[in-house]
Amino acid sequence: MLRQRIMAALAALAVTGVLAVALPAASASSAAVAAACVTPWNSSAVYTSGMTASHNGRNWSAKWWTQNEVPGTVDVWADQGSCGGGTTPPPSNCNHPNWAAGTWYPAGSIVKYTNGQFYRAKNENPGYDPVISTWYWEPYTCGGTTPTDPPPTGGFVVSQAQFNQMFPSRNSFYTYSGLTAALSAYPGFAKTGSDTIRRQEAAAFLANVNHETGGLVHVVEQNTANYPHYCDTSQPYGCPAGQAAYYGRGPIQLSWNFNYKAAGDALGINLLGNPYLVQNDAAVAWKTALWYWNTQNGPGTMTPHNAMVNSRGFGETIRSINGSLECNGRNPAQVQSRINAYQRFVQILGTTPGGNLSC
Repeated sequence: MLRQRIMAALAALAVTGVLAVALPAASASSAAVAAACVTPWNSSAVYTSGMTASHNGRNWSAKWWTQNEVPGTVDVWADQGSCGGGTTPPPSNCNHPNWAAGTWYPAGSIVKYTNGQFYRAKNENPGYDPVISTWYWEPYTCGGTTPTDPPPTGGFVVSQAQFNQMFPSRNSFYTYSGLTAALSAYPGFAKTGSDTIRRQEAAAFLANVNHETGGLVHVVEQNTANYPHYCDTSQPYGCPAGQAAYYGRGPIQLSWNFNYKAAGDALGINLLGNPYLVQNDAAVAWKTALWYWNTQNGPGTMTPHNAMVNSRGFGETIRSINGSLECNGRNPAQVQSRINAYQRFVQILGTTPGGNLSC
């Protein structure tokens, strides 16, 4: 009892500053107590720069405007450390096999794709690519449940809410999930350079897509009289799907048999033999648009991707897509339509348009 009184007195003196003495720590855990968890993250809430939320045992701070982007999966959230007793242990049932093309998968099969994400087969299929064949696969959270929120998009600078704001009247075919599924085909898209350049590139791509499709309304070319014109019979592979099968489809209205051949070869999809995939599979449609954006100069001098990441300006992307018909004063109204959309989209994404907007 006397020892307890002495220790209590010494502790009181130490607190008041009368006596400086080091008392033994009770335990390591009490010396480093985790911060309290702030309000849990809500997928439907809008967060702006500096706002906080907790998720999976950690606090997060928003760097800029975000909605429906899961903390810890995208760059918009800054990790503020563990809260409320530490981090959530990782799931224990993640030992699913790697996806293998050509392997027959029964409905319900779960595989780990090359992008590190997991997918569950909605229907039996002969090894279709989980990202391309969205009809046969759905995202799967490693932990045993199908997520209620969209899967992580790998840090895409356009959120689903922003995408919806850009295209309020879009055709239901043009899904946000189809777009984000297609991003793996060209990982440099909207992920090269500064945050400003990334947002500008995404806005430039979507502004051109907006113009080509009337606001993501049209999936196929509207003038059916043009359909038979897109078969270049001089090509050695011809037009196996039929002379009138290679009309404009998708976000950048892919047309001509040689473009379907080139895009299909690049993406590992037989688009020459089955061009209808571009109007039936949203991820395939978006991939063909990204193929053109990232690899084709068109009538310009550089790819639209290079124009944006090298700060050559939005006008150079117009030149690469339809410059022979619109640039150099040929159709200023069409050029201005693209510019108007671009200026609106960069505003939605919280950045500036840069220079050289026209061609």
